[in-house]
Amino acid sequence: MMKTILTGDRPTGCLHLGHYIGSLENRINMQHDFNTFIMVANVQALTDYYDRPELIKSQIFQVVEDYLAVGIDPDKSTIFVQSSVKPLFEMTVYFLNLVSLARAQQNPTIKDEIKQRGFKESIPCGFLCYPISQAADITAFLADLVPVGKDQLPMIEQTNEIVDKFNSLYRCDVLKRCEAVLSSNSRLIGIDGKNKASKSLKNAIFLNDNDQDLKDKIFSMYTDPAHIKVSDPGNVSENVVFKYLDAFYHDVSHLNDLKAHYSKGGLGDVYLKNLLFDVLKTFLEPIRERRSRINQTDIIEIISEGNKKASLIANNTLQKMQQVMCLV
Repeated sequence: MMKTILTGDRPTGCLHLGHYIGSLENRINMQHDFNTFIMVANVQALTDYYDRPELIKSQIFQVVEDYLAVGIDPDKSTIFVQSSVKPLFEMTVYFLNLVSLARAQQNPTIKDEIKQRGFKESIPCGFLCYPISQAADITAFLADLVPVGKDQLPMIEQTNEIVDKFNSLYRCDVLKRCEAVLSSNSRLIGIDGKNKASKSLKNAIFLNDNDQDLKDKIFSMYTDPAHIKVSDPGNVSENVVFKYLDAFYHDVSHLNDLKAHYSKGGLGDVYLKNLLFDVLKTFLEPIRERRSRINQTDIIEIISEGNKKASLIANNTLQKMQQVMCLV
């Protein structure tokens, strides 16, 4: 039997090149060999966007459109919206009984995100407990594999703790442990050179950017402030343009020559930015072509069918849980 993968994104904005190299590319390749479920995590997004529900709702179709544009095939990948799969939330309630408050607070990812968001003592319970909700998302589909970044590994660890505790407590094998799949690609730096590419920080190149936006962003990229004259030696490792070329320019020999030339001096940033523009324009062309053939009716149908399939499978897992918990 094919192994099952669960993955997804929060609909808080358009997807960007960082999403592509970090997860979307893997999903496109893996959908042919795995039973793939892709969740638009709108409920999880509300854990810290609870005051902006209209934003979340407006971005659901955009995220699904981005999926289809990059090459996610709805005949091979089940795309669904989290809020439409009701068994997930009943499972979450049951899982909450298996996790102590201390354990929830000890999750390293949660601790870091609480600091980033400045919650201090005003931590919403929904945000503190979203890893438990994630455990329900994963286990509902009996996912074998969950593609994540390194910062999400504590989520997988906590999911497996819940699985072990549930199966042990109720003397069953209803739930399945999962395994993290780390992307071979590192996170893409933002065009500002300070933070990772991010929707919220607006320092990313989006998959639906037009040529003018693409060019403007590339020419605003952080390079080497000491590389004032073309003849000056340049710092390759801190130059954001080279980081994007590393990710998207496949002529490795030429790229190595460019790095050597830049390091000794004599190669200007304008030349590199023009090259990157050509590379990314070529990369985005097939995505734009597929996007032009997508209409809202297609998206509605894909989501509807995905929701039905996801609900059926999640409800089957929930019923098995209820049986061993003496709830039916």
